[in-house]
Amino acid sequence: MGNVDGVWDWSAKTPLGERRAQLTVKRAGDTFVGDIEGAFGSVSVADGKIEGDTLTFSTAVKKPMPLTLRCKLTVSGDTLSGTVSTAGLGSFPVTGQRAA
Repeated sequence: MGNVDGVWDWSAKTPLGERRAQLTVKRAGDTFVGDIEGAFGSVSVADGKIEGDTLTFSTAVKKPMPLTLRCKLTVSGDTLSGTVSTAGLGSFPVTGQRAA
């Protein structure tokens, strides 16, 4: 796996429109810690795992409604792609690039 540490600008195409956020990742072996900041505020990453070139994690947001987001992102150099899903609303595509 390449370097996943840093800040990632990403967007998800959801039924509520495009949602942009910044994901901060700090690797710790096969796991990582971090947070996501966007229109919903700032929330911490939970259960951050690294397997090969894939990051998986969940996070709980309060806006626009309380939801637990489950994310699976694949890193390729300075880009990422994948999905974010939530119970009841389905799964949505995510794309992004390294910001720092």
